[in-house]
Amino acid sequence: MTERERWLDATWPFVRDWLPAAPARVVEIGCGPLGGFVPRLEQAGYEATGIDPKAPEGPSYRQAEFEHAGIAGPVDAIVASLSLHHVADLGEVLDRMRAALVPGGMAVVVEWAREGFDEATARWCFARLPEPGDDPGWLHGQRDEWRESGLPWGEWLRSWAQAEGLHTGQDILNGLDARFVRETLGFGPYFFADLAATSEADEQAAIDAGLIKANRIQYAGRRGGS
Repeated sequence: MTERERWLDATWPFVRDWLPAAPARVVEIGCGPLGGFVPRLEQAGYEATGIDPKAPEGPSYRQAEFEHAGIAGPVDAIVASLSLHHVADLGEVLDRMRAALVPGGMAVVVEWAREGFDEATARWCFARLPEPGDDPGWLHGQRDEWRESGLPWGEWLRSWAQAEGLHTGQDILNGLDARFVRETLGFGPYFFADLAATSEADEQAAIDAGLIKANRIQYAGRRGGS
């Protein structure tokens, strides 16, 4: 099972629980080359469309950025998993999400609170990295670039995030709350899928013990108004 598949398996129950009943129309922003939640959505009876420049081929997908996908008509729910923290214009994407939803439609978001990626959390992750293999993961790159920089962790992370144009978790939450009526908000494990011999429960135990920060955001909000 790939890292992305482990992530989808772990976060699907939250996404599923906050969707309207099938057969509702659901759009997923940033479904990625594996198709994201779209196969699970269709199996559950939803009319699903995944949008991503790297989306798979097929009638259930649009190979485009969400801002340029041209969604026809309002939809009942929009799902965004790890796709908002790196969009170019967060406000524009969130405005388009709201506009695309029917009144009362749901925005279901799973995201990264990158400001919680402090040095203690980073070191905990780096101590559990798998062998790099032919395609080392993003955490290998984080570790190696930090070591090569000679900078304190916080300074290096800020410079990296700025260069990548990443939004903070709090910026994402502020933007969501400005446009949707919040139904639920939670925080939890984020890194386990990329770590060796580390389960979601293992990471949660480290969070509960105060050893590391919770980096995963789980948010669901409803479009109000008409």
